[in-house]
Amino acid sequence: MRESETVGRPTAEQIERLFVGSAPRHTRGDVARLAGVSPQLSQRIWRALGFATPADDTRAFTDADVRALRRVAGLLDGELIDEETVVRMARALGQTTARLAQWQSEIIIGAMLDRDEPPGDEEMAGVMETTRRLLPDFEALLVHVWRAQLAAAGTRLLAMADLNAETVPGRLTLAVGFADLVSFTQVSRELDEQGLAELVETFESKASDVIAGHGARLVKTLGDEVLFTAPTAEQAARIALDLVDVLREEGREVRVGLSYGPVLPTMGDVFGTTVNLAARLTAIARPCTVLVDPGVAEAVEGSPGLVIQRIRRRPARGLGLIQPHLLRRS
Repeated sequence: MRESETVGRPTAEQIERLFVGSAPRHTRGDVARLAGVSPQLSQRIWRALGFATPADDTRAFTDADVRALRRVAGLLDGELIDEETVVRMARALGQTTARLAQWQSEIIIGAMLDRDEPPGDEEMAGVMETTRRLLPDFEALLVHVWRAQLAAAGTRLLAMADLNAETVPGRLTLAVGFADLVSFTQVSRELDEQGLAELVETFESKASDVIAGHGARLVKTLGDEVLFTAPTAEQAARIALDLVDVLREEGREVRVGLSYGPVLPTMGDVFGTTVNLAARLTAIARPCTVLVDPGVAEAVEGSPGLVIQRIRRRPARGLGLIQPHLLRRS
């Protein structure tokens, strides 16, 4: 039997050793001193990563934590980035990986354990052993996908910079879309927890596939709603129509709102009046329809396979009267 294999129900120490390689042995003061950074910066980074601040005398940090913080110190010594940028990067890393870790854990546990029965010691040990075997490949895959996503993000930013040559720095002109599941509240009352989880996962996975297939970006998911951006209005229009068709095939109805204009990208999200307008259009759209603003309507007018129909103006909270257009296939 391998030393790393778990027999019986795994302990917190065994889980820690599996993922980080060693048990905690350093206090807050130790880890800052050994890494060569101030205790204040060490604490800011730890909090930004999403972890609770331990008491001064608690041995909560591992050798791996010291090595990681030394890397941060090297970046600061080399004046590649400043402390504020380090903390912001740590917050981005912490929030993203926390969701990733939770999501992946749920997938593995859901695949290996009976949802209707409490897991026994043998089943929990099996999860640990499977995780141990998968960890090296998943770790390598994570780094590869992260690099590929950086390349994709850089390419998108370069393309958008070319399209927005006259735009104020820090603001981009993009098409923004919201897709919303119709009657989600009512449907969620009719489903059990497992059915609701499957509904949300199906919606998000289908939406993600459609958006990625058109070379656009899924910004975030909100259970019954997804927010996406596209460099051009025509891309967004075709995504919206495909979303309606794909979800209809699944027996679900969505409504979509699109707008085109300046947005402020911050913390991986997008903000501004263009985003708010897309949300308002979604709210007034009928099931299985796509409403767009005049910017999208003008940009896609005459595009093959797309038809724009102007409808009556509507009041929109915070935006006054807006002029929607109905988008459909020819």
